[in-house]
Amino acid sequence: MDKPKVVLGVSGGIAAYKACELLRRLTESGHDVRVVPTASALRFVGAATWSALSGHPVATEVWDDVHEVPHVRIGQQADLVVVAPATADMLAKAAHGLADDLLTNTLLTARCPVVFAPAMHTEMWEHPATQENVATLRRRGAVVLEPAVGRLTGADSGKGRLPDPAEIFEACRRVLARGVREPDLAGRHVVVSAGGTREPLDPVRFLGNRSSGKQGYALARTAAARGARVTLVAANTSHLPDPAGVDVVPVGTAVQLREAVLKAAADADAVVMAAAVADFRPAAYATGKIKKKDGQDPEPVVLVRNPDVLAEMSADRVRPGQVIVGFAAETDDVLANGRAKLARKGCDLLVVNEVGERKTFGFEDTEAVVLAADGTETPVPHGPKEALADTVWDLVAARLS
Repeated sequence: MDKPKVVLGVSGGIAAYKACELLRRLTESGHDVRVVPTASALRFVGAATWSALSGHPVATEVWDDVHEVPHVRIGQQADLVVVAPATADMLAKAAHGLADDLLTNTLLTARCPVVFAPAMHTEMWEHPATQENVATLRRRGAVVLEPAVGRLTGADSGKGRLPDPAEIFEACRRVLARGVREPDLAGRHVVVSAGGTREPLDPVRFLGNRSSGKQGYALARTAAARGARVTLVAANTSHLPDPAGVDVVPVGTAVQLREAVLKAAADADAVVMAAAVADFRPAAYATGKIKKKDGQDPEPVVLVRNPDVLAEMSADRVRPGQVIVGFAAETDDVLANGRAKLARKGCDLLVVNEVGERKTFGFEDTEAVVLAADGTETPVPHGPKEALADTVWDLVAARLS
């Protein structure tokens, strides 16, 4: 079979050097990659580097190899075009259909999915002109990833950092896997919760659970690849890299998660509660470490209920048509308990899976049944957590449309 053809566009930002890592991941995973850098990008990384890593000569001008009509052919033959980094200038040119070099010509002729990974200073990203350009590109079907938050050039920090190349690669892989030019979640804002909350008992101990956050992160990655603006409320998931194109809100406890979800859900089209939220928390917090005392049993730990975020969201939806999805981790009578929980919580969809030793928590694969309020059931066989994520978003997208 032919290798998927990917065009890697590189525009002139300091983050251009990071595109070398993205190029390596694409080529090593079996993609045929043609690099199209702008003239400004070549001031950061030379043509010899792109040629050596891709195995193809690098063309930057519409006048190179004119007999092959590169300004038309490169875009026509591509299965995916990804621009990383995409500067403010490049986003503006793409949004307004300018074509003054080979890369912008390629973007105009491409009939395949297009992914932009922006990188620029915070002020440039937040400028109304850039935001309007991003909105225009998304409206036309392009996937424009949200930039990451972190260290920028010089001493500056903020939103505008190029997402991690490994995460951009994952986004590209998901877009290629679907092979759909028009992302079905474009223009939608979705909120995903992930991980497991921790309820502190004293400065060194907490009540928690085994949730790794991997399923929530798969949901966030998949939604971003399908064009959504994604807010990920992440409970104790610092061991996982931030998904490309996702706004991550770190939280610790169930109360903190509730506050973050309610805030993010104010303008959300869908909320997927994949986090394992503690049902209870200690009634009292010890400001000092609880010590062992010889010959004495410890004092009983008194628990109080945490807020039921899923039930609250379902009962008091902040906007009409909002789709609410819950998760249920069960150890026995899985479907019966799941149906009862679906009725009790009042959500639209409930993802039910069996947990236990070597099941679901912490593993790359999973299996589940998605129960719907209308009585339908959608089984998801054992496989990658991304497969379950795609099934969930298929069901959500159908309800949103």
